[in-house]
Amino acid sequence: SGFAGHVSLYAQNLDTGATYAINGDDQVRTASTIKVAVMIETFAQVSAGQMHWNDPLTLNKDSRTAGSGILPAFGDGLTFTLRDGVNLMMMVSDNTATNLVIDRVTADAVNARMAALGLTATRLMRRIGSGGESAEGKLPANQKFGTGRSSPREMVRLMELLERGEVVSPAASREMLALMKREQGGQGIWRAWWKYPKATKSGALDRLRSNVGILYHPRGRIALAITCDEMPEIVWTVDNPALLLMSQVSEIVADGLLPPAR
Repeated sequence: SGFAGHVSLYAQNLDTGATYAINGDDQVRTASTIKVAVMIETFAQVSAGQMHWNDPLTLNKDSRTAGSGILPAFGDGLTFTLRDGVNLMMMVSDNTATNLVIDRVTADAVNARMAALGLTATRLMRRIGSGGESAEGKLPANQKFGTGRSSPREMVRLMELLERGEVVSPAASREMLALMKREQGGQGIWRAWWKYPKATKSGALDRLRSNVGILYHPRGRIALAITCDEMPEIVWTVDNPALLLMSQVSEIVADGLLPPAR
């Protein structure tokens, strides 16, 4: 009640089906959580033989963008593999790597994949920063979302499909979740529950923090997506009010959806 911002949340116990929501169908700005959709489309195209993990990506001035990541510290001409780019995108949320990957897979292909999975709210509008606009991104109604749009319910659905092995293939789904378990940071959901495995992706803008993931608790699996937006102050520290809220709320929601401890 004391949080100065707008909270949208959806959670589901993947074992029992029990759910909990606060504004769970809100269409929200995704920030970097849309990179989950980009990862999925990349795995799909590799699986179909349209690309290969060893395909080279080359760092250049057109792909560079501000924000999270390490690639802007390297010089133009650096070449690395498509797999390296996806790893950087998911593990350290590298925005430049993300743009290089989007250039290969295209934003429209990402959106077609989300539609094929039955998701209507989850869409990639463009590259990080600018350029590479999708058809959805050109619509005036979508300008306010920036890079991506989704809803907490759909992001949880995406995590559920991955956990069930229904995205691309069972093996690819396992591989994608394994990559999400290696995300660096972990300052949002289940922040204090570091001893339990979790597969997550976080996002951040000046006045927004978002998180999506699965908690692998001894009493069950909880999928959760939460977005905190419209914060009045810009705070770029681990004590950002939204991060603290996410940590506390994620524990309360998980504990409420899990069966009682024996």
